[in-house]
Amino acid sequence: MRSFFVSLSSEFYKSRKTLAFWSAVLLPVLICVLISWGFVAKADKLVNDPAPLLWFRYISAIIGVMGVLLLPVLVIYNTYSITNMEYKGDTWKSLFSLPLPKLSIYASKYLYIVFLTLLTMALFSLLIIATGHGIEFLKPQLKFSAYNPNELIFKFFTKLFLSSIGIISIQFLMNLMWNDFLKPFGIGFVLTILGIITSQLKWDYVNFFPYAYPNLTVQNIMQSKGGIDKIAIFDQAIYNSLICGVAVFIIGYFMVARKTIK
Repeated sequence: MRSFFVSLSSEFYKSRKTLAFWSAVLLPVLICVLISWGFVAKADKLVNDPAPLLWFRYISAIIGVMGVLLLPVLVIYNTYSITNMEYKGDTWKSLFSLPLPKLSIYASKYLYIVFLTLLTMALFSLLIIATGHGIEFLKPQLKFSAYNPNELIFKFFTKLFLSSIGIISIQFLMNLMWNDFLKPFGIGFVLTILGIITSQLKWDYVNFFPYAYPNLTVQNIMQSKGGIDKIAIFDQAIYNSLICGVAVFIIGYFMVARKTIK
């Protein structure tokens, strides 16, 4: 366990000044600020909406932008950036020569990518609450404070985070197979577009296509219309995402275990 935490802390120190880390932090800030400004500009059209509907519209606007395209693309880029640090510096040999189990090295990289995704979702949750009340401060006629959205936000972004686990594992595996940017990113982007198309067309087997899970989650959230009791964190797409994530994680580990030190 100690070797795992040593490897995980190493990933943080290596990536803390990279675009991957800061994009995970700054993307929620940028999106929340832009959409909240749109709500401020259109305050007169929203003044008659009750507080629960205001929150749902605000959260849905952010999730619609994030979940459909930006989340998969962010995962694809972060996965490439974290694995590419070893290819770029040709440090796989150095890593595998350390007195650390390969499982610790492999798991730390994978879980650090998961952490970056979780960090993004957590920041979205906190910033939505902050900017929602900020909108009311600028436009007091929008009564955001009349409703507590915390449970709603928790369920929404937990589902969105879990829906990305399958994509993280697949992209991580592809980046272990290829050390260039174009193959993993290009394939991942094409699969993301296919995920959007298949989920929108309600393809019969879409629940078995990991790149469609974020979009399916967004659709599930939109259909709930803000009813907390109608939202279950775990549905078939989320279960399949987790199963896919675990299965591909194990496959990827056996690939790393067979890597030779050259």
